[in-house]
Amino acid sequence: MTTTLRPTEPLQQSADGGRSRTFDICVNSRRVGSVRLATDPAFGTGSGLIEGLLVDEPDRGRGRGTVAALASEEVLRAWGCGEVQISVPAEAEAALRMARSLGYTERSRNMVKELPAEPPRLPEGFAHRPVTEAEFEEWSAKSRAAFARSWIDRGVPEEQALAKAEDGRRRFLPQGLATPGVTVVVGLRDGQAVGYVWVGRMEREPGKGTAFVFEVEVVEGERGKGYGRALMLLAEHVALEAGERLVELHVFAGNTPAIRLYESLGYRTTRVNSAKPLV
Repeated sequence: MTTTLRPTEPLQQSADGGRSRTFDICVNSRRVGSVRLATDPAFGTGSGLIEGLLVDEPDRGRGRGTVAALASEEVLRAWGCGEVQISVPAEAEAALRMARSLGYTERSRNMVKELPAEPPRLPEGFAHRPVTEAEFEEWSAKSRAAFARSWIDRGVPEEQALAKAEDGRRRFLPQGLATPGVTVVVGLRDGQAVGYVWVGRMEREPGKGTAFVFEVEVVEGERGKGYGRALMLLAEHVALEAGERLVELHVFAGNTPAIRLYESLGYRTTRVNSAKPLV
């Protein structure tokens, strides 16, 4: 039997060169599932996405998904993509095994926590205040550079990494500190800044959103003293004050101390984000 992809719509193209298209997965012309392919608007047209790859229940366990993924890679390669990204639900064990077998490497994961009814107690002597405009400008520039460096260290070309960092600021801080729903707070010990936490809102679908910890940073020289935990607890205060019941975050693979901290605070992994080069 032959597994192929059959377009269900014309190729969608944006002014910046981006592409996307939805396909049926077919076996001998019989539809057995679907997949959406796109170039990543954040990383640019050199990076492709395989989204929503789903094989219908009666045809699972027969290698249809693996062949469809390989066919998807061929389409993205023809579009000029040098890499492909996937995001797999953490509970989808079969899909995660398939990704590993096809050579995908985890880059990051998304995590979520159900917030308690009452805000957690902050450590004794730990204070906080809103960031000033001057502090924000300095922190924002350093944060953007560090975020890009994190992607570069994971094999992303510098141009794409910088584009990703700029895209994040454009989408989530379009008006700087005046952006609705955005809170950037400075953590203090004895009046001195020991870290920053940026909390906003992520809307996955219209009307359904969560608080999102976009960044938590402990000042160099103050690390290893428990301030990361204190800042994360502070983020919960901010989220609860905004009326949220869930808080999410994104963490890079390999950042074991951060992952352990989040897990100890009750976060669980929801999605595993992986990539592979298209050579």
